[in-house]
Amino acid sequence: MPEPSGNICALIELIAKELVDSPDEVFVEKFDDDVIELEVAENDVGKVIGRQGRTARALRALLNAAGHRAHKRYQLEIIE
Repeated sequence: MPEPSGNICALIELIAKELVDSPDEVFVEKFDDDVIELEVAENDVGKVIGRQGRTARALRALLNAAGHRAHKRYQLEIIE
């Protein structure tokens, strides 16, 4: 089975770019231990996290669903 992490990173990046005001400052990077870092501009962090963390929770739910198909457990870290 091919490694789907490129698709997962592209999905997270696409969603994040639609949420923020500065889509040029969105960067997604995957590390070997299945940690995915989402970096956004400082003033866009609140938009990616959402009220009471709802948006971040939804992004993590997407990662869990995608990871379930690939038999992996992804972890999302949001950094500014």
